[in-house]
Amino acid sequence: MVLLIFLLGALIGVLAGGAVCVCYLRQEVAGDIGPRLRHLRLQFDNLETAINLALVTRNAEVISRPAQLGIDQPRDRTR
Repeated sequence: MVLLIFLLGALIGVLAGGAVCVCYLRQEVAGDIGPRLRHLRLQFDNLETAINLALVTRNAEVISRPAQLGIDQPRDRTR
């Protein structure tokens, strides 16, 4: 009978300790994710800016040198 009471107490202690650990673990995970998400967002913003810059630069090159790329010049239709 004493052994059964001891096992029941140990089981309750393990369950209570696990519940406390889970609560603290959830708080730490939720608190730590904010700065990481902010850092990832900054990295994605930098990547988007670099891609936009590359596209604008390429577009400017294509517009400034259409004959070299095999693109016909637009005709002047006023004549």
